[in-house]
Amino acid sequence: MSRQQRIHEILSAKLTPATLSVIDESNNHHVPKGAETHFKVLAVADMFANMPRIARHRFINACLTNEFNTGLHALTLHLYTPDEWSKQTTGAPASPACRGGKHHG
Repeated sequence: MSRQQRIHEILSAKLTPATLSVIDESNNHHVPKGAETHFKVLAVADMFANMPRIARHRFINACLTNEFNTGLHALTLHLYTPDEWSKQTTGAPASPACRGGKHHG
C-alpha cells in the first residue's frame, strides 16, 4: 500500500470527513522518483469545530506520527469545518513551488 493510501485510510478513520483529498506532491520537489515524501491534505470535518488551526494541525500530525517516522518529510494541511469550507470560493490554496536543492529525478 502506498503512503498516500495509508494517509487517506488513517485520516478517514480518525476524522470521518465530509471531504478528504490526499495528494502526493513529491514529484514537485527535489527528491528521487517515487520518494513519497511530500503530501498535501485537504480535509473538511465536523470535528474541527471549536478547534484552533494549530490544534487541527497538531491532531493531524499526531495521527501520522508513524508516517513521519518512516520517511514522510513535508505535509501541507488545509483543514476546514463544513461551514468554513462552504465559504471558500477558490478551494484550497495551491502549493508553492519547491525551492533549492538538486533534482534527483
